[in-house]
Amino acid sequence: MKYRAIGKTGVQVSSLCFGTMSFGGNADEEASKAMFKRCREVGINFFDTADVYSQGRSEEILGKCIAHERDNVVLSTKVFWPTSADVNGRGLSRRHIIQGVEASLRRLKTDYIDFYFVHDFDPRTPMEETIQVLDDLQRQGKILYSAVSNWAAWQIAMALGISAREHLACFELIQPMYNLVKRQAEVEILPFAVSQQIGVISYSPLGAGLLTGKYGVNKRPNQGRLVQEKRYTDRYGDEMNFIVAERFTAYASERGIHPATLAVAWVMANPAITAPIIGARNLEQFEYSLAAIDIDMTPEWRDEISALSITPAPATDRTETLLPIWT
Repeated sequence: MKYRAIGKTGVQVSSLCFGTMSFGGNADEEASKAMFKRCREVGINFFDTADVYSQGRSEEILGKCIAHERDNVVLSTKVFWPTSADVNGRGLSRRHIIQGVEASLRRLKTDYIDFYFVHDFDPRTPMEETIQVLDDLQRQGKILYSAVSNWAAWQIAMALGISAREHLACFELIQPMYNLVKRQAEVEILPFAVSQQIGVISYSPLGAGLLTGKYGVNKRPNQGRLVQEKRYTDRYGDEMNFIVAERFTAYASERGIHPATLAVAWVMANPAITAPIIGARNLEQFEYSLAAIDIDMTPEWRDEISALSITPAPATDRTETLLPIWT
């Protein structure tokens, strides 16, 4: 296993991060513990969860897994989405963040969270309030670093400006969606992260299963998130995504590599990515993603795979002036 520093923090993490969204849901406690054990066997030391995953069960199970080696793992969790029926049990207000971090600490059975993510953008709460409470939690030692998921680059830039102006702790880690069919992060988020020395752990490298070989133009399994859950059918329902998936599956087959392995390796090979977040329902699924650590993907090979999908338009029409910021 290779290790990389998260931005300018000096914290070293494995080149794969294990996401525990399945813990307590699609993976029962026994399967979850088995996957955690396998992670530790191969050197994965970075684990990501959220307070809303399986209504808190993900944090509870992960807390049991790390109980005897807390200081040997890097842990991230998140706050924002509703955790109760209460009208204030959501968002990024001081009230909800304080309640959220205390509840997560209890479930995880730990005194501190390494990276604490705001899980989405809250238009109802001033950024200043959110950033101030994250700084307070860092000074109290309840979180070591603040982090951000699902914000636009301009929103993150505004937050960094507030942090600099008010001398408050700033975001050190970004978690965007990123895979072969969802490449919007390449336009601004990834170049921005590189320019500001911010770490990036991207989620959904398999596109909710789209890039695992199970899907194509006229190919659909009977079960799976893409056919059973509306948020995923909405996210990936465009027909072009299935065309790309079919091209990619054929490409991987020609090279004798499982599509899931190659999809994760493609994300890993982007120099802006600190670690892709991989997840699974069981050990068999997990092994396909884990095998990506054995692939040494050259920039030329990565470009060849990228050509199978649509490269997003740049942030400016002055394309003749663009330079790749991560080369």
